Amino acid sequence: MVNVPRLVIAAPASGSGKTTVATGLMAAFAARGLAVSPHKVGPDYIDPGYHSLATGRPGRNLDAYMCGTDLIPPLFAHGSAGCDLAVVEGVMGLYDGASGQGELASTAQVAKLLRAPVVLVVDASSQSRSVAALVHGFASWDPEVRIGGVILNKVASDRHEALLRDALDESGLPVLGVLRRAPQVATPSRHLGLVPVAERQGDAVDAVRAMGERVLAGCDLDALMALARSAPALADEAWEPAYAVVERPRPVVAVAGGAAFTFAYAEHAELLTAAGAEVVVFDPLRDEKLPAGTAGLVIGGGFPEMYAPELSANEPLRRAVTELAIGGAPVAAECAGLLYLARELDGKPMCGVLDAEARMSERLTLGYRQAVAVSDSPLAVAGTRMRGHEFHRTVLEPGAGTTPAWGMHQPERRVEGYVQRGVHASYLHTHWAAAPSVAHRFVEHCRAR
Repeated sequence: MVNVPRLVIAAPASGSGKTTVATGLMAAFAARGLAVSPHKVGPDYIDPGYHSLATGRPGRNLDAYMCGTDLIPPLFAHGSAGCDLAVVEGVMGLYDGASGQGELASTAQVAKLLRAPVVLVVDASSQSRSVAALVHGFASWDPEVRIGGVILNKVASDRHEALLRDALDESGLPVLGVLRRAPQVATPSRHLGLVPVAERQGDAVDAVRAMGERVLAGCDLDALMALARSAPALADEAWEPAYAVVERPRPVVAVAGGAAFTFAYAEHAELLTAAGAEVVVFDPLRDEKLPAGTAGLVIGGGFPEMYAPELSANEPLRRAVTELAIGGAPVAAECAGLLYLARELDGKPMCGVLDAEARMSERLTLGYRQAVAVSDSPLAVAGTRMRGHEFHRTVLEPGAGTTPAWGMHQPERRVEGYVQRGVHASYLHTHWAAAPSVAHRFVEHCRAR
């Protein structure tokens, strides 16, 4: 049984203040000495970094599209084990999910799967009595979604607050917090959203502290905790990455990190470790050598386009990566990793493992994808079906090699990515918790080196 108090922080629409409230709540409760488990609905990599900073625990994603609905409660149980409270930040508007697929992957669906009460964050900057109609509509749309209270954001004055509270008295939903209109907490954005924590260091610490102080001053933490404790127990066993005990030698799997490669799901390293690997993180911006004994390489997503000159200047590491890949070692590269393996990025030389060139683009490629492996690789057997997510403003030419990585089936049919020697490189982000055999297969290929 999973009996962790929990809250889902949702909103009518993006831009209402979910991240400020969710991160601020995590920081405020953690400051009280509570062990807070941070979660994010959907494929977002960046918000969990701020969540981790606020709580001191790995920020984890709950993505019902990529992982399937059945895996959401077990993944939640795994991440929240031993915690006093779990805070789940939603995605987009409360009822927004995967395009054209009803409630799938929406905040509402995850809240129902977790049987968690929802706190609705409302941008009240341009309304007074109408707020009651808005909240009533969201609270009554799906009877299975339990909205337990409202936090009003961007409130202008005492008079404005009084009008909003009077209106919401008629709705029957309590006001659990009021945040006054104030300058935005310093969380700068760029072309794919907030700037990751790893790139901001001290500034990110200050931003999270400011969010916590703002929420502490404006929210009723005792009432929010009481609401969280009203969540019933879940009869689900925790997801377990250690699906096999490995007695054989542990191959070293080098995982790219640092400011240029910040997009990673915590479960990936856990699965690699459980499959028998020794996971060692390295920074392609600073390290001139791969970790000693590297048998396989994982290069996830991030912002290599922001660091192309620095990545290019680190010739010793680029040479080491190229030699490892040409030698047939298993290499799994997603999005930023794909660009790093290309011949060049925005005119700057990269590793040259792939005969392709990458450049920044004005067009944002964003959305869930259904994919099938085109050929055998260290990650998957041909025919393996996976769900994933694309999120980039770059273009790779050509977009697919002689042997592509994936055949895409949504939103259009196409092939994408590269499989050559031991390399599997693609724009597609996948969540390995949905298919643990991916990690096991990768480690077995590393062990065979």
